[in-house]
Amino acid sequence: MPATPSKLLLGLIGSGIQRSLTPAMQEAEAAAQGLRAHYQLIDLDQAGVGVDALPGLIQAAKVMGYAGLNITYPCKQAVIPLLDGLSDEARAMGAVNTVVFHGGQAIGHNTDGSGWAWGFTRALPDADLSRVVLLGTGGAGSAIAHAVLGLGASRLMLVDTDGARAQALADSLNALYGAGRVSAGTEAAAVVPGATGLVHATPTGMAKLPGLPLDAALLRPGLWVAEVVYFPLETALLQAARAAGCPVSDGGGMAVGQAVGAFELFTGRAADEARMRAHFLDMVAARGSD
Repeated sequence: MPATPSKLLLGLIGSGIQRSLTPAMQEAEAAAQGLRAHYQLIDLDQAGVGVDALPGLIQAAKVMGYAGLNITYPCKQAVIPLLDGLSDEARAMGAVNTVVFHGGQAIGHNTDGSGWAWGFTRALPDADLSRVVLLGTGGAGSAIAHAVLGLGASRLMLVDTDGARAQALADSLNALYGAGRVSAGTEAAAVVPGATGLVHATPTGMAKLPGLPLDAALLRPGLWVAEVVYFPLETALLQAARAAGCPVSDGGGMAVGQAVGAFELFTGRAADEARMRAHFLDMVAARGSD
């Protein structure tokens, strides 16, 4: 691992990211470790462009000397063909949330799965993983599916309105983790009643996409619920889950966990996990008074 430069240029590519807390988390941890980091938001919505702008953005980041980029919705899978290489995790998950530039190469990584597991195991250490439902099989969902199985889930049931995408992910997971552990479908109502836990990994519930991803009547006290959306931190799903008596894990755990992993990839240094989490919670509290 080469020495960490004293100045780092970083960025986030995605849609509707103006309120992201990732820039502040990365810049603050860098400063605490004696580094200067500038973290730029590259918001496709604000620029009035779509995913088709990615090739130019990745090339520009290379030319401008970026140390790395975070990648978020809707670019985590579309970015893959534009990269020079992938980590084993990113290749297996079929999604990238972190790109590191070094020696003229852009290498894709994925800290979503490990980041989700980091937050989930802290929030719900005794969660029953025997029958887990995962809503959403896009970039974040794919990474979380690997993490859920890695934590020892006996059965994982994928639900997505795109049934072909869900089935393709189920097939690849069964090939990696053992035949029959993963199934796929398009209707949450068909599998949630028999589940021990529910992971939500779609954009529904974000500030710009409010609402519930499933019928609240499906929630019950014996079901734990884990959310990936973190602004708002208390989504409509978590509100409904708490009201139904479900143990919950909010999206903040994954937000911090993936940032910890990304910081280490960008800098080659270990992040102070407690410090990053405390900073994140401070920012969330401050935002609540906006």
